[in-house]
This record gives sequence, C-alpha cells and structure tokens, in this order.
Amino acid sequence: MNKKLSEMSLKELWQLFPVFLTENQTNWREWYSEEEILLKQAIPQAVRISHIGSTAVGFIWAKPIIDILVEVPKQSQLLNYKDLILNSGYICMDQQINRISFNKGYTENGFDEKVFHLHLRYIGDNNELYFRDYLIGHPHTAGEYEKMKLKLWKEYEYNRDGYTNAKTEFVQKYTEKARLLYRDRY
Repeated sequence: MNKKLSEMSLKELWQLFPVFLTENQTNWREWYSEEEILLKQAIPQAVRISHIGSTAVGFIWAKPIIDILVEVPKQSQLLNYKDLILNSGYICMDQQINRISFNKGYTENGFDEKVFHLHLRYIGDNNELYFRDYLIGHPHTAGEYEKMKLKLWKEYEYNRDGYTNAKTEFVQKYTEKARLLYRDRY
C-alpha cells in the first residue's frame, strides 16, 4: 500500500518529485489559461491572477510546473480564500500570515500530467511579476538564469529547497532592477 503524500517525509517527497527541467513547451500557456478560468470562477474576489515563474517566460528551460500568483484585496483575510482553493483540487503546502502556498498535480505515484503551484498573496506582494517581466524583456539575463538553473538541476535534483535557495541571490538582484525599471507597473 502506498503512503499518502501527507504521511511522507520531506526526503521521500523529494525522491518522488525531483527537480527536473525541460525545454519550453507551448502547452504551458494553454494549461495556465485553462487554470486561470477555473480560478476566476472559484475566487471571483481575486484582484489579479498571473502566470509567473520560468514557464511564463516562454523561451527558457523550466520545471514543467505552472506557477500562478493569485492576489486578493488587503482588507480581506487570506484564510477566507483557502477553502475555495482547496475545493478547486489544490493541496495546502504552506501557510503563513501573509502568504499561503498550494499545489495541484502531485500524486502518490509522482507528478500528474499537469502540475500547478498557486501562491495566494495580498495585492502588491508580487515580486515574481517584476522578475518575470525583466526576464522577458532581457533575453540575455534570461539566458544567464537558464544556464544557472541547468547547472543547479543535477546538484539539487532531490533537494527542492536547495535548488530554490541557490537561485535566490540572482532572483533578488534582477527583481530589484525590475522594480526600478518598471516602477509602479503593478
């Protein structure tokens, strides 16, 4: 009998769901669009729903996971939206006061065909939009980011946190540049 995901250790989860990258896939945008429609119906109060992460850049290698940022009004409680998202097939992965993370497409047998990470935040907590836009507008920087991710892939294949942490300095540097360049875009 297989263990439930909730019963697995972090090490077991990382073995079942390793970091891996693929060339850009045209269906990623379609998957996002389909999921965006579902989320707009489930969370009509959302101020903005955005495709973020490397799959949104469109021309670099990425983990085949569609990252979605859902921004809601600051005067509401994030917990008010949690059940709406859970009822849309997501699993809550991390809950903090100002952020809740969900995923969809993780099974006891590994990744499903379509995999999503949903980041629920208050409006304005959206550095990922600036970083995405900077990469799209600066293909050379996007190429550097891709090269770094390809290098880190094998080193951190079974350590998702290590993979993410190894990219942090680069992401922060170009997010700061993007916030200056695209001041008040969002």
